[in-house]
Amino acid sequence: MSAPRQDPLRDPRFFADPYPTYEALREGCPVQRIPTGSGGHHAYLVTGHPEAREAFTDPRLSKDTARFFADRPSNRDLHPAISRNMLASDPPAHTRHRRVATPLFTTGRVRELRPYITRVVDDLMAGWRPGTEVDLVAELAVPLPVTVVCELLGVPESDRATLAGWSHDLFDATDNGRIDAASHRIGGYLTHLVDTARTIPGEGPLHSLLRDCDAGGLDREEAVSLAALLLVAGHETTTHLIGNAVLALLRHPEAFDRLRRDPDLIPGALDELLRFDSPVSVATFRHSTEGLRVGGVDIPAGVPVLIAPGAANRDPAAFPDPDRLDLDRDAGGHLSFGHGIHRCPGAPLARAEAEIALRALVTRFPNARTAVPAQSLTWRRTRLTRGLAALPLAL
Repeated sequence: MSAPRQDPLRDPRFFADPYPTYEALREGCPVQRIPTGSGGHHAYLVTGHPEAREAFTDPRLSKDTARFFADRPSNRDLHPAISRNMLASDPPAHTRHRRVATPLFTTGRVRELRPYITRVVDDLMAGWRPGTEVDLVAELAVPLPVTVVCELLGVPESDRATLAGWSHDLFDATDNGRIDAASHRIGGYLTHLVDTARTIPGEGPLHSLLRDCDAGGLDREEAVSLAALLLVAGHETTTHLIGNAVLALLRHPEAFDRLRRDPDLIPGALDELLRFDSPVSVATFRHSTEGLRVGGVDIPAGVPVLIAPGAANRDPAAFPDPDRLDLDRDAGGHLSFGHGIHRCPGAPLARAEAEIALRALVTRFPNARTAVPAQSLTWRRTRLTRGLAALPLAL
């Protein structure tokens, strides 16, 4: 197995369409050593479905980024709430955080939120009219999950657009300084929000979350980090889930029409839409704490390991004819929400938001179509998530 000479995940063509790159890498070997950046560093990239499932559950692949970078020089300056959250920890710290986060997204809690989500969608679409144009990303896919998660955190309405902008910057993989600055803005804001809630008694959602944090043994900094994770992860990927799903349906009019005729099929179609164009292209950072073997490939200790759900979801070994959108496919094994102990706890909420948004779109605007040629669409330039910068629709 020979490593690529350049980082294949930084090629401009990758951002527009990562799947040919993923296919070529997977066919060469489902676990490959690739260069990362221009400093001579390397990582191992996992693109096969069975190999990704194996890697997601291997305890020798740590998510403790602080441990990895402890003895390595770095010019990064991320706020601790961003760099040391549940996604960047291992048990037992991860277990304590997850014990607090998981009850927020149970089936029952999400069911209680559905009327509120529906009202938000209705409000966002109130001004939409057949024959006009809208940007689905800016006018629905971004504000819907932002509004919902900010409601859960008790963020004032006047601050929500600002927080969404900072979160957008956090995922801008082209500018580390901008990312670091956004992390401090988010961390500082949420620290103030948490401290204020602790000093002013109340019964709002944030007060409830903080009581859960206290009961779960999370200290002040950990409570802020959990709030930051809920804010960022709770809306960024859902934004891309909605945008990618709508684009996939518009590019497959027969699928769009089928859901229009029977919207009750939408919950069952979500797994295939998640598989077809995953909002998470490459999972967050992991590193090997000791030597291990994945997919027949030896990975040494102390190296980054990148798991690519976007590639695994198109592995023909798991999903025959993977480049075809098939709403009848059993796609429940997709890895868009991860797998194992780090599987996204907010998946039920993301699915509910996407379902309600899609139902409203296909039933109210059955003639919706993309308002620009496919080659004019702009994709976010980050390998972590996959999503559109804008999706102009003619209603």
